[in-house]
Amino acid sequence: MRTLDKRTKVTRRGFLKTAGAGTAGIIAVVNGGIVMGAGGAWAMEVKHLRPGSMATLVQMARDIYPHDHLADKYYAQAMIGYDASAGDDADLKAMLEAGVDFVDATASARHGGGYLSVAWEEDRVAILKSMEDSHFFQKIRGGLVTGLYNQPEVWAKFGYEGASAEQGGYISRGFDDIDWLEA
Repeated sequence: MRTLDKRTKVTRRGFLKTAGAGTAGIIAVVNGGIVMGAGGAWAMEVKHLRPGSMATLVQMARDIYPHDHLADKYYAQAMIGYDASAGDDADLKAMLEAGVDFVDATASARHGGGYLSVAWEEDRVAILKSMEDSHFFQKIRGGLVTGLYNQPEVWAKFGYEGASAEQGGYISRGFDDIDWLEA
């Protein structure tokens, strides 16, 4: 049986290195329908939605389900399905584009720029909270549950080892590991 240390380890150097990342504009739109992460760490081709809309959707995904230990590429992977679906469903495409336009307009009215230019997560979350009852927001939030958390690469980040039925179940594989509770 494998023992996992699930505690987050933050060093002073690591904190200082990543503390400014939220304000530096982590998502860029490149000509030709490409959306790219900071420093080219990830990129995706957008075929049906506007690249700027997809960049906004990726940032929204991070703000809706924030996990500092997850890279943006996992959020981008969760959102790419919306681009594919928009190619088959004109109503979905119109709803997504209109929703992103609304988010950008709200950000512009409150902060003088589009959603991606709002530097503070707290301010972006306030924008999202103001529209959390909308069909657009609920569509994005609902799709993220499976889009983000059904990625096997993400499971390890949360300490989930995956399905166990094909390995005999959890009984002999640490189902009762309670390393977070003191004896």
